[in-house]
Order: sequence, then C-alpha cells, then structure tokens
Amino acid sequence: MKNINFINIVLLSIIPNLIFAESTATQLEDISITATKIEKNVLDESGNIGLIDEVEIDIYRPEHIQQLIKRIPGVNVQKGNGQESLPAIRSPVLTGPGACGAFLFMGDGVPFRATGFCNNNGLAEAHMGGARSIEVIRGPGSSLYGSNAVHGLVNVITEAPSGTLENNLIAGGTTEQVYKGHFSSSNSFDDHGYRLSIDGVRDNGWRTQSNYGEQKLTFRHDFFPSFEESIKNVFTVYNLNQETAGFKVSSDKNYYKERAQMKINDDPDAYRDWTAFRFLSEYQYIFENDDFISITPHFRTNDMEFRQHYLPADSIEENGHSSAGLLLSYYASFGDHQLILGSDLEYTSGYLKETQEKASYTYFGKNRQQGIHYDYDVVATVIAPYARVEWVISEKLSITTGLRAEYVRYEYDNKVASGTGMADGSDCFAGAGTECLYYRPSDRADQFFDLLPKVGLTYALNDTQSIFANFKKGYSAPQTTELYRLQRHQTVGEIDSQEIKSAELGVRHASKNISFEILAFWMRKDNFFMRDSDGYNVVNGKTDHKGVELSTSAFLTDNIDLTAQYSYAIHKYRFNNNASDISSGDDIDSAPRNLANAILGWDINTNNRVELEWNHVGEYYLDTSNEHEYDGHDLFNLRISSNIQDSLALNFQIENIANTAYADRADYAYGDYRFFPGRPRFAELSLSYDF
Repeated sequence: MKNINFINIVLLSIIPNLIFAESTATQLEDISITATKIEKNVLDESGNIGLIDEVEIDIYRPEHIQQLIKRIPGVNVQKGNGQESLPAIRSPVLTGPGACGAFLFMGDGVPFRATGFCNNNGLAEAHMGGARSIEVIRGPGSSLYGSNAVHGLVNVITEAPSGTLENNLIAGGTTEQVYKGHFSSSNSFDDHGYRLSIDGVRDNGWRTQSNYGEQKLTFRHDFFPSFEESIKNVFTVYNLNQETAGFKVSSDKNYYKERAQMKINDDPDAYRDWTAFRFLSEYQYIFENDDFISITPHFRTNDMEFRQHYLPADSIEENGHSSAGLLLSYYASFGDHQLILGSDLEYTSGYLKETQEKASYTYFGKNRQQGIHYDYDVVATVIAPYARVEWVISEKLSITTGLRAEYVRYEYDNKVASGTGMADGSDCFAGAGTECLYYRPSDRADQFFDLLPKVGLTYALNDTQSIFANFKKGYSAPQTTELYRLQRHQTVGEIDSQEIKSAELGVRHASKNISFEILAFWMRKDNFFMRDSDGYNVVNGKTDHKGVELSTSAFLTDNIDLTAQYSYAIHKYRFNNNASDISSGDDIDSAPRNLANAILGWDINTNNRVELEWNHVGEYYLDTSNEHEYDGHDLFNLRISSNIQDSLALNFQIENIANTAYADRADYAYGDYRFFPGRPRFAELSLSYDF
C-alpha cells in the first residue's frame, strides 16, 4: 500500500500541471513503426510503445541489450553470464519451458527465430550497432503479429543508408578486460544505398573461465528502381563462442555478497556456441491513389550447442532450425479510414538432441540416465491471415479494430526409442518397472488454431495530449520443446496454446519540453506452461497480472534533462498445484513489484554531456511457495560523452559506481539459493572516429 500511495501522490501532483497547463510548445515528433508496420506518430497510437533511439544507442554503446532496454517501464532483464539473459515484459522473469514463448523478438518486423523454436536468450541476436531504434510493446502484440507476442515484443530497426559517404570506427575497452570494436560504412549513389555495420566483443570474464567472443554483422541495401517502387535488403550474421560461468549455490541468502567467492566459476565445463543468419527483402509498390503493397520474403538459419549448467544433469543440448517465410501486406485508405490486410506464411525444419555425459544417477526422486535423453526433428508450417482497420470517427476520436487467424502445424519425428526408458529401448537403469525422468513421445502431428482480436481507441485532448485504451488477446502456440521434450508425469497432447487477455488505459503527452505516458494494465493468462523450482514441468497454469507504468522525459533547464520510468506490478498465480507448492493468490517467483530507472543529463555545452543513472530492482520471491526472497538492489552509473573534434568523439562510463554487491539473477531451487552475481564496479573508455 505504501508503494501505491506513493504513486498516487506523484501522479496527482504532476498530471494536473501537465495536462491542463496552457502550452504553445512544439509537439515532439516521436515516430514508431512496430505497432502498425508503418511510420506513425506515437500520440496517435492506441497502445503503449517504448522507444530507444539511435542517440541513446550511441551514448550507451552497450555490450549487452540489458543496458538499454531497462530504460522502458515494465521491462526487466536478468542477466546471466556472458550474453545469456532472461527477459520480463509486464511479467515475471520466466525460465525453462514456457518462458521464451512469451516474448517476440524481431528485426525489421521479422522474428529472429521461427514459430515453435524460441530461445530464452533470443535478445542476444539483436544488433544494436546497426540499429536506428529499438521499439518495445508491452503486453500482447497487435493483430499484425502472432505467436509469442504474449507479454510483449521487441523490434530492432536497422539504420537506413546515408545520403553521402560515412565511415565510422569505434574502439573501446574496460577495466574488466572487455574489448569492443565497431565499424560502419554507408553511402548512396544513383538509385542505390548501402550500410554495413560490424561489431565484435572479446570479454575475458571477470569470473574465472568465463570469457566469450561475439561477432555481429548487418548489411542493408536499399534500391529504388522507380518512383513507385522500393526494395530493402537486410542480411545479418551472428556468432557467439562462450565459456559460461554458472550459478553460485549456497544455503546463505546473502552469499552473493561474498565477492571473492562470486568470481569463482563452479561450472568450468559450461559453454555456449551459437550461429545465426537472417535475410529479408522487403518490396513495396505505391499505387496512384497512395495505397501500397509490401512483400517480404525472408530466410533464417540458427544453430546452437551448449551445456545445461543450470540443471543437475549438465546435459549437452544441440538445437537448430532453418526456415523460409513470406510477409504479405496491403495498405489502403477509404476516406479518412485506413485498412491493412495481410498474411504471414512460414515453413521450418528443426532439430533437437540432448545428451547426458554423467553416469546414470538418481537425484531428488528423478532418474537421470546417461546417454541420449531426446533426439527428434520437427517440421512446422504457419499460415496467418490478418486484417486491421483504423476508423476515424471524428477529428479527435479514432478506433482501431483488428483480427488475426493463425494456424500452426507440427510434424514430429522421434529418432530414438519412445517412452521413459533408455534411448535404445531398454528399461530405465533404475530397474524393471521404473521410469526415467525423460519421456519421448512417438511420432505424431499436432496442430493449433487461434483467433486474436484487438480493439483500441485514441482520443486527442489537444495537439499535445491524448488518451488511449486497448483490449487485446495474445497467444503462443506451444513450443516444440514443450510438446516433445516431456517428463515422465506428463501426458502426450495435454499442452494447448498459451492465451492472454489484456486491457490497458493510459494518457500520453508530448511537447517541446516534456513528454510522459501513464497507464494502468490488467492481464489474465491461461494454459501457462512452466518449470517449477524442483525441475518439474507444470501445465495448464493460470496467472493474473496488473499494474501501473509511468515514463517521463523533461527539460528541467536549457541544458539539464531528466528521463524516468517506474512500474508497480502484481503478478499472481491463479491455480493450485500441491506437487509444486503453488497456491492460488501467491506471488509468482522472480517478479519484483517495483522497477525504476532514472537518468539525469547535463549538456555542459554543445560538445560535452554527462549522465547519472539510477536503476532500482525491488525485492522478489525466489520460489513458488513464497518462502525465500531476494532483497533487491540499487545501482548507479555515470556516463560522459565528448566531441573532441568534428570527427573524433570520446565516451567514458563507470558502471556500478558504489560497487554494490548484488545478484543479476537469484532463485531458490533443489534446496539452495542460486545466484548469478552482478559485476563489480568497472570503467569503460571508447573512441569514435568518423572518416
């Protein structure tokens, strides 16, 4: 109640001054693409949208997307080791099966991974060095996007080619032996333009045996064959070779404060190797009446091998998929109204193999056998037509309606013996009549069909303020790992699509000196799939999510500005499961109610800027029974950027100024606390040269 009262005091004190004050200030032209797939002023959008622009990306020059995305209210990313991370968007931090299917990660409107083949660490593929902006929608995606946009979506939009020759070289390093390099080149000539962006990171690891190397490349080519036509080609390559430091485990809830112990890697054999390729070609044709079509074929491959250091068996997982898809859209206007018709088509071939090197053993009542746990192939087909209409009722009021129908079919081919025995068909090692933990279904086909409606409205109070409301349904077809990587207590075919119903009401303001967005949301999710703290899969879960979010950006003086985000959210179970200690009404674990971020910026002059950042993560429960907690933390960061010459710039940062001992991620599992420790104070210096 103290938190809620504090929010009310803040809102009641600032909203009257912002909404009802007379203002002749010029409206800020914040433009978003993700919500409608075309450029649109944020004030006119009937839902929330979080924006991170290229200026912010250049100042941060982040090693990890966590450093950027935490600036958006309601967003939390718990960083594991290296490039591993677990996101939360209006949700708890979700782990294991059922987690990655809650979020949709995209580049230029095309998902990084195919439907049914998500990965919890999917944000690692985002190439910030080649991005113009990052856009985040909290809550279900609109009818334009389908499976996985349950709790939210992230869209990384590549930077367009420049009009004249631009070359940029950045080199940097930190006191923790992290070395980064960036090169970009762009130009336009005749009807063509290109932009090449390459980034590389070498992190020698502040924890022992936890180094990694990462490389990202994006090449964009724009072509205008005629006045009516345009073609955008984008090719992206991603590679990661990581030696992973795993959890630190203890019975002491404050073990993460033991700095000397936190540096030691207790999982020196853990690793992750990951490669991904994506290509899209977006063709647009504008008709004489300004209607236009968009046709986007796309291709992707993704392969990964890693050790499951977070599970007792320490198994090696190999997975991957190759897919081809086609996005079709037609944009039309009739009077003041706008219509979007389209369809998404996709065909994917994927595989997964999981192998335990340890000798067979029994732990926490589960028999884990040496050798192959799972080995299967899956072919997936997706057909998803949609329609979206924006009705302009009056000069001030517009209503948006949308509907998406999505059909997903999986064809599963099991390559080892079915059942809960050994992979060769023999009995479980524990003896005749016993079962091993891992259950492999026989060959089968599964299909899912879902309808996703949306209704939204926007009412303009004046030129700088608007009210919006949104009612949407989101869903995620079961991931292939949820359907075919089963445990002995599960039944084949019992898993259905996750569904979420969402409502939000908000107000936003955008003018020369201040902008803000304040909203309240409510969501109810069914058919939730999860893994509990003892490692058991739980199906048919039900949860509730509600909260308020505030974001604001203001110029306090001519050269001092403030941006701030705050969210208060309650995430609760809505079902009982005695085996997993889940009781309806309890808080979901890994779900801090309070999240905040604030940045105070000072433009010393036109060439020098200083930023002080505060980041707050509130306390949260670590287990489903709500018996163990993490106390939360506060971190402070300092950034200085300076244009030394027209072509030379310097960027200096100190992360975790107070050298706070904290956990990037904490949980309680298998009878112990587990921590991914946060990095101690470190400094980073980089130089940027334009030529």
